[in-house]
Amino acid sequence: MKRLMVLVFAVFAAASSISARLGDSSDQIENSYGEILQRRLRDNGTVTMVYKKDRALFFVTFADDRSISESYSHVKGTDLSEREIMGFLKANAARGEWRASNTGTTRRFIRSDGKAEAIYESVNGRPALTVRELNSEQRRGVQ
Repeated sequence: MKRLMVLVFAVFAAASSISARLGDSSDQIENSYGEILQRRLRDNGTVTMVYKKDRALFFVTFADDRSISESYSHVKGTDLSEREIMGFLKANAARGEWRASNTGTTRRFIRSDGKAEAIYESVNGRPALTVRELNSEQRRGVQ
């Protein structure tokens, strides 16, 4: 019973510690997500960073020092719990709400303002929830 309580507490603590969100600066993200494992400058001028905090990995893409895409997964590659998925979506709600827009076997969510989407699928061989901003052309395609 004690092990179960510790596990439940650990999952809750991990989900509640997700406080960074789309649009945050690299300093804000680093303060929330912790240790930087990798930094890569891409040809299109964006920067991708990989952070590790506790048992979670965060893959973040920045444009002009602003987060435009974030992926959340477990270090061990296990599935995210429903609570973790909802916590990450809530952190990225930005005064809106998420609605399910599932296609086939892919779990997909659209933010009510139409400016972001989230997809739960395999990223780099591990289940991950990716939240990303949509530009005006992409928004027309998802609404």
